[in-house]
Amino acid sequence: MTVLPLPSIFAEIAPFAIWGVTLILTIASVCCIVATLRSPRRPLVYVAVALLALAFVLAAIPQHPAPLVYRLLIGIVALTLSVLGGGPAAQLVLALATRSTTVPGSHGGIVVHDRVSGVEATREVLRGGTTIGYLERFATTGAIMAGFPEALGVLIAIKGVGRFTELEAAEARERFIIGTLVSIVWACVCAGLFRFAAS
Repeated sequence: MTVLPLPSIFAEIAPFAIWGVTLILTIASVCCIVATLRSPRRPLVYVAVALLALAFVLAAIPQHPAPLVYRLLIGIVALTLSVLGGGPAAQLVLALATRSTTVPGSHGGIVVHDRVSGVEATREVLRGGTTIGYLERFATTGAIMAGFPEALGVLIAIKGVGRFTELEAAEARERFIIGTLVSIVWACVCAGLFRFAAS
């Protein structure tokens, strides 16, 4: 019976250990995000972001692809984190970046002032942002995981055209740009975990 030297054993185990820790960190990030979905908790979003960043760094370290089981699990968890986590992340960045006070609408949008026929009125814009965000992140992460990042251009174009008439107000434009960028960056980082695991 041949006994491997200790450094050789560590060299054999290290990639599996790194992928295991990456998976655990990603699952922990999902748990933090799930805990913020019903009642927003800013500290948990910070923790989720930190865990995701650490998992991303660890995923970039190994020189060999992850074993198939790890690839499947990381793919499932990363897709879940992408879809669920982008919303709280975008809300956090919007809260930090938006200086003007925006009034939330009754249908998930924001209320902006609008001049119609010389009379100042209000209307709700950017409705359905949560559902659109889920779909956007699912499509973005799925496209990158499938090796088709060119689809991002199509997704952004569709979203921009669909929201074009609602972007007259400055606060609507600001929220649209910030929210879209945070959502897409979050989805790309989550998809990157899988790409690192598969490459």
